Amino acid sequence: MAVTAAMVKELRELTGAGMMDCKKALGETDGDMDAAVEYLRKNGQAKAEKKAGRIAAEGLCRVVVDGDRKAAVVEVNSETDFVAKNADFQSYVEAVARQALLSDATDLDTFLAEPWNEDSAKTVKDALTEKIAVIGENLTIRRFRRVEAENGFVVSYLHGGGRIGVIVKAECSQAGDEAKEACVNVAMQVAALSPKYVCDDDVDAEYLAKEEEIIRAQIANDPKESAKPEKVIEGMVKGRLNKQLKEVCLMDQVYVKAEDGKQTVAKYLDEVSKAIGTPLKVVDFVRFETGEGLEKKEENFAEEVAKQMGM
Repeated sequence: MAVTAAMVKELRELTGAGMMDCKKALGETDGDMDAAVEYLRKNGQAKAEKKAGRIAAEGLCRVVVDGDRKAAVVEVNSETDFVAKNADFQSYVEAVARQALLSDATDLDTFLAEPWNEDSAKTVKDALTEKIAVIGENLTIRRFRRVEAENGFVVSYLHGGGRIGVIVKAECSQAGDEAKEACVNVAMQVAALSPKYVCDDDVDAEYLAKEEEIIRAQIANDPKESAKPEKVIEGMVKGRLNKQLKEVCLMDQVYVKAEDGKQTVAKYLDEVSKAIGTPLKVVDFVRFETGEGLEKKEENFAEEVAKQMGM
């Protein structure tokens, strides 16, 4: 696959690696962007991705909550930011979120085939097709997630007018204002720092194996580090892996509002638990970011004008 300047630019923006390093990585991986990122990481030319993906597509996330126990979040994509700011589109996304809240579907195809709650003569897909015709731009219901709390409550947080939607599920014997406020603070943490897991017990073996592989490759590619005794190398691997886990596990992250700059989210929740007189535990969260992992079509205005003029 031919490596283009646009591909090199994108990889450089994703990793912060040098332009020639990016070009080489793309050449070695036949243009596969994800594989190229991993190649650069293994060679110590890029840090672990700070971005959740190639954020590019437009649209909105919306969260709908029913009482304390149920919530749903959806992401609906549009082609342009202009449409995402349209009141009609925003109202439609809200309706999709309400649909998701009441739905029993566990996959997108089933969800799209359901009767549309606002007009049962149509399916969700029919309503989407009609909305595309009205707005005049391609729209996509990309994903949805419903969360239900059996022994506690749910809270939600919407950031940037719908750029990021978060639901946090908590276990607690009471759903008082102080407990809810604490979980909203945690939801803001999730929005800001994008953890992958609640705690290290939730980390899957595949993720750990891949990260360890990358760390070992980084050490092997460093002449000074690779020359160290095996025992020292094993300690380095363990230390770096633990550091990585503290970045991706919510409970191990430093709480964004910590006054001492050291308090973890777990310690913050322990503090709140003591204050309210009952354990408060975050057991799950969902974080949707608009366009996460999607690539945006780059428009060249001059080329578009020339095309329309037959030049």
